[in-house]
Amino acid sequence: MRLNRPSCLAIIAVSIGLLAACAPATRVTLLPQAGGAPSAVAVSTAQGEQVLNQPYAVADVNRRGDISTDTTTADRVREAYPRLVALQPQPPERFVLQFEPGTSQLTEQSQAQLAQVITQARARAGGEIVITGHTDRQGSVEANDQLSLERAQAIRALLIERGFDAALIEAVGRGEREPAVPTDDEVVEPRNRRAEVVVR
Repeated sequence: MRLNRPSCLAIIAVSIGLLAACAPATRVTLLPQAGGAPSAVAVSTAQGEQVLNQPYAVADVNRRGDISTDTTTADRVREAYPRLVALQPQPPERFVLQFEPGTSQLTEQSQAQLAQVITQARARAGGEIVITGHTDRQGSVEANDQLSLERAQAIRALLIERGFDAALIEAVGRGEREPAVPTDDEVVEPRNRRAEVVVR
């Protein structure tokens, strides 16, 4: 059996032993993504393929490689696979920090919010942190690319100063390409002067 997982959480249960002859050799259950993001998994054998693309969709594969599909519920999954469900990673936490115009200096409000980011990041020992810097559309594209990276690197440096492992913190800049609030060129928009911090 071949299992393709483009973007999904799935539980795969393999029946071992000679317990009921009609029991599936393999069962695949698609779990929902954090935040409701769409996901899918393709279950393939020599006999064919089935795509599961709804939460709690189930594919059973018998010993001949035939695939049948069904659905289950969250309660049934928790009851059948309590240890596997407990191993699911926590969903990522996202924070948005704002900057003073044209600088990599956090606003006063975001400086205060940084303490919350640090607390949540420490609660996930060994986790990764991705910081993406952004700008508004004031200034040239090249200057905004550089400024957005400086903003991400400034947050990264603050986290490293507070004891976080530098190897687990990635800082990238997206310039003005992904505005929180779309605007025309040269429009000042404070909500676009930001760094998005994802703790996972």
